[in-house]
Amino acid sequence: MELIKKTNIDFIGMRKFSFLASGIMAIIGILGIIAIARGTANMGIDFSGGTSMQIKFAQPANSQAVRDALGKAGIKEVELQEVTGGNQILIKMHKSTGKSADAVSDALKAGIPGNSFTVESSTEIGPSIGEKLKQDTLVAVALSMLGIIIYIAWRFDFKFGVGAVVATMHDVLAMIAVFYVLHREVNILFITAVLTIAGYSLTDTVVVFDRIRENMHKSLKDPMLIIFNRSINETLSRTIITSVTTFLAAVSLFLFGGEVIHDFAFALVVGVVVATYSSIFVASPIVAVWEKKAVEVEAA
Repeated sequence: MELIKKTNIDFIGMRKFSFLASGIMAIIGILGIIAIARGTANMGIDFSGGTSMQIKFAQPANSQAVRDALGKAGIKEVELQEVTGGNQILIKMHKSTGKSADAVSDALKAGIPGNSFTVESSTEIGPSIGEKLKQDTLVAVALSMLGIIIYIAWRFDFKFGVGAVVATMHDVLAMIAVFYVLHREVNILFITAVLTIAGYSLTDTVVVFDRIRENMHKSLKDPMLIIFNRSINETLSRTIITSVTTFLAAVSLFLFGGEVIHDFAFALVVGVVVATYSSIFVASPIVAVWEKKAVEVEAA
């Protein structure tokens, strides 16, 4: 299936604008990483430590009634999310509240006596475990980036490897930037979404790189920038179809997946958009400019 035929868009010619936009996004993402490292971002209990409980009531109960019941017991700094359908509420408390799951249960029994409930799930994470999870996550992201550059360098060459890693890092920073600006919670599900998008972005980039390599062998005399532009245009239809179908699946998760995976689905929606952008406007232009300069140096 070919959605768009015979386009001739000068993607490489737009590189100054795309590099500027990506640079701004990357700077915000780096600020977000600094905030995460300092613990000043909106950290989930996975990283900061705390308690997460999913409560199912026998009768409908809104978050305000739960908040009032907890407040009477001195549990004030809580995050509540009503789970659509099933009279369920998700309760999150950071470790700084000093309250446990048992204290929450006792508070709800006393504050909402006419509405019995069951604890569907309960998770308690200590601050030391949260810190270790944060360190392990950073190591996992760093190793995945190293693996990408080794794989691409082996399959293509070093310049393509660097281009793929820069594009993947761009996607990671862009997702962090959006979450940082919108003050959305950074938790394990967000990191899962980041690594998922990193793999998706790499696949998209490799498809374009494959076509570039083919065209470089076919058209030895054509200028590098023309070869790269032609390759991106030839794979544009495939890129759009893949991105749109993946985007629709992510949007469906976001709209109908429920509160528990809401942030995860939102991260996927953002990730698919930035990954599609980077495979066209970041990865290939970086390699094109690098290859062009290498050819000019050889010719001089």
